[in-house]
Amino acid sequence: MPVPLKQRPFDWVLLAFFAINLFLISYVVSLEQIAIADPFHFEYPPWPPRPAIDLVHWWEKAYDPLLLARPPWYRATIWIDDLVFGPFYAVALWAFAKGKDWIRTPSLLWAGVMMTNVAIILFEEAVGPHASPHFGLVFMANAWWFLFPVLLVVRMVKGGEHPFTTVAASSAPEAFPQQAAQA
Repeated sequence: MPVPLKQRPFDWVLLAFFAINLFLISYVVSLEQIAIADPFHFEYPPWPPRPAIDLVHWWEKAYDPLLLARPPWYRATIWIDDLVFGPFYAVALWAFAKGKDWIRTPSLLWAGVMMTNVAIILFEEAVGPHASPHFGLVFMANAWWFLFPVLLVVRMVKGGEHPFTTVAASSAPEAFPQQAAQA
């Protein structure tokens, strides 16, 4: 029997994280980096909105030269975000809200890929050819995408194979069925 969402307060935090990523990060910030190949010579696309593009470009120029340079390996992580992570966030929003245990394995896979991507990106941001002159700020801005996967792994591992389910007392098997039958 699924534990009601109101009894799972940390899942509300995860739901907020998934929603922000679905509606802002994957399909505004990341999509900008696909829609605009060269941030120095471009025409505004129909989506993302012009103010969002201007904000992303300001951040890139002021703090994050990797995002501005857009090397091929980095663009690959953006495609993963839009083609894999975005749909995951949509499904995870529904599955977490409804308490669907089958989301455990996709959650663990998402967390592993996300932590790998973020570790590689932060390594580049620290010491690569496109290192940020403001690494501390860029690290703090990106740390959420390492911290939340860690928290999600803890949540899924702590919840066991059925992270959203509690066993009803009437349907729980007896601890020692053979002894109960003999009594």
